[in-house]
Amino acid sequence: MAQSDSIPSKRDINAVLRDHDKELMAIPNVVGVYVGVLGDGKTQCLKVMIARKSAATERAIPQSIEGYAVIAEVTGPIKPLGKP
Repeated sequence: MAQSDSIPSKRDINAVLRDHDKELMAIPNVVGVYVGVLGDGKTQCLKVMIARKSAATERAIPQSIEGYAVIAEVTGPIKPLGKP
């Protein structure tokens, strides 16, 4: 018999990223987003790369999206290496 108070399964993290990448990239100072893992080495999360530390940017980034933690990390500016 199924429990009525069971927690629903999370959507695939790649689908969550695909559905929210544009809104995250629209935050000033955000230079990239990707699927990563937390410090435990196995729990998936969404990583948001920021060009520089900014209180305003960190406030604008949600703490979680659809049950996945969202972690901001300072990477500096991202520039293309050039044409292949």
